[in-house]
Amino acid sequence: MRRNRSQTAKRRSHQALVGIKTVKCECGALRLPHRACAECGKYNGRVVIDVVARAKREARRTKRREKELKESGQISEDTKEKEPVQA
Repeated sequence: MRRNRSQTAKRRSHQALVGIKTVKCECGALRLPHRACAECGKYNGRVVIDVVARAKREARRTKRREKELKESGQISEDTKEKEPVQA
């Protein structure tokens, strides 16, 4: 059965797009409300994420990946050390 314009409009009234609402953290970075800050790891005034440990872990992982790629021959050591040629 055919729907009239008012029924179509009523159905579509809930499909509007809304912008992301952000709040400022204590460190000054923007974050989503009710979420921990990605920059400093604080939520509600307390540190809940150890940002320094996360950065160290990611550095270890990238170093290990690069080592594995070098050993397998997928990446050579001179490609990383090459400097861009300036004209």
